[in-house]
Amino acid sequence: MEDDFDFPTASEAEMNDEMMDDMPPYDAPVTLKVGDEKEIGNQGLKKKLLKEGEGWDTPDNGDEVEVHYTGTLLDGTQFDSSRDRGTPFKFTLGQGQVIKGWDQGIKTMKKGENALFTIPAELAYGESGSPPTIPPNATLQFDVQLLSWLSVKDICKDGGIFKKILIKGEKWENPKDLDEVLVNYEVRLEDGTLIAKSDGVEFTVQDGHFCPALSKAVKTMKKGEKVILTVKPQYGFGEKGKQASGDEGGVPANATLQITLELVSWKTVSDVTKDRKVIKKILKEGEGYERPNEGAVVQVKLIGKLQDGTIFTKKGYEGTEVFEFKTDEEQVIDGLDRAVVTMKKGEVAILTVAPEYAFGSIESTQELAVVPPNSTVIYEIELVSFVKEKESWDMNTQEKIEAAGKKKEEGNSLFKAGKYFKASKRYEKAAKYIEYDSSFGDEEKKQAKALKVSCNLNNAACKLKLKDYKQAEKLCTKVLEIESKNVKALYRRAQAYIHVADLELAELDVKKALEIDPDNRDVKLEYKVLKEKMKEYNKRDAKFYGNMFAKFTALDSKKAAPREAEPMAVDSKA
Repeated sequence: MEDDFDFPTASEAEMNDEMMDDMPPYDAPVTLKVGDEKEIGNQGLKKKLLKEGEGWDTPDNGDEVEVHYTGTLLDGTQFDSSRDRGTPFKFTLGQGQVIKGWDQGIKTMKKGENALFTIPAELAYGESGSPPTIPPNATLQFDVQLLSWLSVKDICKDGGIFKKILIKGEKWENPKDLDEVLVNYEVRLEDGTLIAKSDGVEFTVQDGHFCPALSKAVKTMKKGEKVILTVKPQYGFGEKGKQASGDEGGVPANATLQITLELVSWKTVSDVTKDRKVIKKILKEGEGYERPNEGAVVQVKLIGKLQDGTIFTKKGYEGTEVFEFKTDEEQVIDGLDRAVVTMKKGEVAILTVAPEYAFGSIESTQELAVVPPNSTVIYEIELVSFVKEKESWDMNTQEKIEAAGKKKEEGNSLFKAGKYFKASKRYEKAAKYIEYDSSFGDEEKKQAKALKVSCNLNNAACKLKLKDYKQAEKLCTKVLEIESKNVKALYRRAQAYIHVADLELAELDVKKALEIDPDNRDVKLEYKVLKEKMKEYNKRDAKFYGNMFAKFTALDSKKAAPREAEPMAVDSKA
């Protein structure tokens, strides 16, 4: 065939049909066995599998694919072949660079796959054909082998950064904002001018490095992945460009950059307490998926330091025994307690703990140094081993009731000590032990019911102290579903309603509580508080609406009143 017919391009007539608009949707991949033929979509495109490909991945719109193909008419007449030319054909998938049948069919192929596509005229060259080789309204057949593809993604969905994958990464995780990434990169202008090159650079994703595109890109990458980024000015250096400095060249205004970027590795950094006050950076990943639970006995190696590097504690090193403690028992500082239950066996991490979760505002004498008041402390910690506290599903019914009773008593002690958050967690755990009682005997059900009521009531009291009024209301409602005339539940729910200004519901609960126990002093006092609140709200409403009506009246008066004459000057002789 003629060498100038080098790829199956769409004709001008077909281009006017707005090729991409009528491509059918694909909800599921086409799965075939060798020799099978199946229709793709609903426009007559057929695919026959000649040779299976590798893996499960298929290319997507925007990817740069490389194929070998042979094109024939239905009578077997060959009109084109990349194989005869000895050069694979490359194009960008889904961009209208080829006939529609190709864009639709090649999306279903795996790497190395060989398939025969039968493409109707509507998805090929239409009524015009492609003279002199392809007649009008011709159905075509293409024997296509997908050799490879480079994945190209518009990662910001605005055309600002296109990412072309050169080397695929490992696993499936991507770095997050707090993580510290290690990268290699090279930056060039579109004409090939080298601007910057750096190996082994480490930075926090959210802080970024060099230009905004790097942090945007690494969040989409996997460990070991290598890519080429095409970076528009808004993610580079914008209208101002960048002055040359040190080893880095200058970037002109509104320049597009080509960045080769490799994500070597990263350290996972997490916000343990969700307030940025206990930060954990993993230096070495642990084993498996298991983590200690609350009440687990853990063994750790640790070194505790001040921010200036002063070591105040060291355990498990240089012949000393590993440090053992029970989680959630206040045997260590709160930050360490919370962090260790997020770790896996063998994990090594750096913890940065703010004073609120460390030693607070008081001086603390440790074995190797004094920790001054309001100190942020840093621990290097390795979780050597742990034994989890027995979970409810491993207990028989009597053990569950005993465990619930024990956790309730621990909660009571913590409540009396003013440690409402920890007390709340104990009551929650106690209630979970006995949440499902279908296998309990009659006597055990009675005990479980009494424990559920007391734990939820006590937890509601904790939530009121912690100003979590919605949860307090929910816990009281749970109790009332078990005991509809429980005065304490009505009383505490009324308190929660008052705090969220749901005064009508609060009044209903107070009145019901007084019907059940007319002499209850606490409920009577709460009713007084409620009445005062209602008066206050009524006054506030009256004032608001009074002011509003006064404004409307004044406006109406102003509109209705005739314009007055200017006052005459006062006669000093009068």
